[in-house]
Amino acid sequence: MNFNLVSNYEKLPHVFYSKVKPEQVSKPTLQVLNEQLLLDLNIFSDVLQIEASQPNLTKILSGQHLLKQGSYISMAYAGHQFGYPGMLGDGRAILIGEQVVDQGSYYDIQLKGSGQTPYSRAGDGKAALAPMLREYLISEAMHALGIPTSRSLAVVTTGEDVFRETVLPGAILTRVAQSHIRVGTFEFAYLQNDPEVLQALLKHSVERHFPELVDSKNLALVFLQAVMNKQLNLMLEWMRVGFVHGVMNTDNMTISGESIDYGPCAFMDAFHMDTVFSSIDQGRRYAFGQQPNIAQWNLSVLAQCLSPLLAKDSQEAYNIAKEQIEHFLPSFEKKWLSMMKRKLGLYSEHKDDLHLMKDLLTWMQKNKVDYTYTFYCLMQNSLPSSEHACDKVYEHPEFKRWYQGWKQRLTLEQYSEAEALKSMQSYNPTIIPRNYKVEEALLKAQNENDYSLFKAMLEHLSKPYEEQNNCEYLTRPPKPNDQDYVTYCGT
Repeated sequence: MNFNLVSNYEKLPHVFYSKVKPEQVSKPTLQVLNEQLLLDLNIFSDVLQIEASQPNLTKILSGQHLLKQGSYISMAYAGHQFGYPGMLGDGRAILIGEQVVDQGSYYDIQLKGSGQTPYSRAGDGKAALAPMLREYLISEAMHALGIPTSRSLAVVTTGEDVFRETVLPGAILTRVAQSHIRVGTFEFAYLQNDPEVLQALLKHSVERHFPELVDSKNLALVFLQAVMNKQLNLMLEWMRVGFVHGVMNTDNMTISGESIDYGPCAFMDAFHMDTVFSSIDQGRRYAFGQQPNIAQWNLSVLAQCLSPLLAKDSQEAYNIAKEQIEHFLPSFEKKWLSMMKRKLGLYSEHKDDLHLMKDLLTWMQKNKVDYTYTFYCLMQNSLPSSEHACDKVYEHPEFKRWYQGWKQRLTLEQYSEAEALKSMQSYNPTIIPRNYKVEEALLKAQNENDYSLFKAMLEHLSKPYEEQNNCEYLTRPPKPNDQDYVTYCGT
């Protein structure tokens, strides 16, 4: 084993974290291990080492064995949850340390569900198995899709029960991220009303994520611009694949631009801009189509927190922040059109392209047509026959007119239709984590200790742009009785 840990975060003022020891558990059992990620982190040199060291690794990844070089801290942060501010922090997570992969490259390794911390807010600090498996599955699927995300290294069951609405098996997830610094971390720093504390966090964040900016004249401004760009691109990626995060609170937005905290998240089946899966999002604040707007809202909070460092004069700082934030949605909309055109194999400019995109989405929304499967069908050589019930919708006259218009538009490109379809196949996923199958896999693991479907899905989802055998259950839309899907926060 080769953990090479440092703790740069502990160089910040102590107010940002608390030293915490993971709780002891009765029977830690390693259920899922991401061996490739271990190798990528330079923790093991080969698979044989992994197999030989699993008992000791289980102790480390359940917090039963503490690494001498580890930091074992929980982070303090604030956050706006559904628009309302609050003091938060890692209520059930402990940072083991920052793994040094190569010079200047660090990755946080964090235990999630490892017990109470000073920020648990009367919670038990533990986690149930199914939500930890959900985060593992979805985060690894997102990584395979090419979307910036936290990663999952392992899930260990604890041998103990956790008490929610029912009694559930407990588990600990080992999460890996470029860092766990959030917009909410800057809110926490801002609320300390100490410019030196805020400056320290800014300096640390830039050195960690944007080292090329360290010598900038206005460090707060270039940092804000860099984070905005990361988040803009992340929103485009979510919209590209139909991902709904479900709880875009400011404490769930990282300054690294990684997707994080996969609680009430899901992938959209039938297309609708108002799609919501979260049981607690009654006002559809975090609906699919709202995500870019919420990203801008969250970034405006970050800009406010940075305002003391943007300019000495408060009005000047406000004007600088306002100007930056107002660029976000226009920039997003321009890049959204390019993204949607690429989903259709289009690269050149044409005056009717926006109408072409909106006509397709309007038809899909009106007829409750599957988002992923529609683009999958378009990138085939021909539309599907009506052999399956889900294919009959593509015989709709309105769609056929749109389809012929799209085919005609392809002729205006400088490359062949075959080349366009090949390009689409590298950009539109063939499969996604179908929600009803995710739920089935989680329940099998939780209730029957059967991980076969979970592991089969992991394997399929590691190659989302490829045609695969025995994979129709992740390609085709769910049947009508599998479409009503609700997610919960898992806390």
